[in-house]
Amino acid sequence: MDVPVAANVLGTIGAICWSIQLIPQIIINYRRHHAIGLQPGMMILWACAGVPLGVYNIVQDFNIALQVQPQILTFLSLVTWMQCYYYQRGRIVLQSLVVVLPLAIFMAGIEVTLIFSLRIAYRRHIDWPLTLMGVLAAVFLAAGVLTHYVDIYVHRTVRGISFLFVGIDAAGDLFSLISVFFQPKLDVLGMVTYGVELALWLGVFGCGGYFNLLPWLKRKGYLRAARKDEDVRTSATASENERAGGGANVDDVMIQDLPSSTSVFRTPSSDVELRRARSAGANREQPI
Repeated sequence: MDVPVAANVLGTIGAICWSIQLIPQIIINYRRHHAIGLQPGMMILWACAGVPLGVYNIVQDFNIALQVQPQILTFLSLVTWMQCYYYQRGRIVLQSLVVVLPLAIFMAGIEVTLIFSLRIAYRRHIDWPLTLMGVLAAVFLAAGVLTHYVDIYVHRTVRGISFLFVGIDAAGDLFSLISVFFQPKLDVLGMVTYGVELALWLGVFGCGGYFNLLPWLKRKGYLRAARKDEDVRTSATASENERAGGGANVDDVMIQDLPSSTSVFRTPSSDVELRRARSAGANREQPI
């Protein structure tokens, strides 16, 4: 197999996956005219990750697809972050552009400066600045995904995250990792950069199997013994609520019963927030 061709093909697939996993989110936000549930922190972290990742991939002379891939990530992440700023803060388009454009120009300037500087250092066999770029890229990418782990820990569920698009993102990491493996010179740090985010996404899938798939199997009767135990606990809880005389309110919404989100990276806490807002609006419309 021609190694450079394999690296280019796999890198191109990875870049495509990283592109299409954010484009649907941008379209969804535009169509529904809000970005409730989308985490701005993750978007800005991914935008920042594109700078050191782009520097590392270009200085290391990776295939063209892997050199372009971080630029796509930064651009789409900034567009999505601008939507959050526009919809969630009620800004006008001009105000949003005034915030995002200088940030994008600043990031581009930093990346170009670092590329030329680190190329000189690399030729002089000074490797630690380039190693730092690879580490920073891995840290920013991982930090973006870790924002979901916080919600999983708090709410004990992964509902609200689209597993389809998480899978596409993970596939992008996987193809990129394999592409680095097929480079003429094996780059361990480059593989770690993509591998860390891939491992975290696989962890999200694992949590989804535990918190989402198992309860679904119980409800469908595939795990009958477990379902009986759950029914007993549910009945006991319902009896206690009736004895306490407490009616259902918006704070009693079960996270597991929340509908699947149309947002690519929507969190369960945002669904509760949306229901509270709707309930408050309905109460204001009732006559006194």
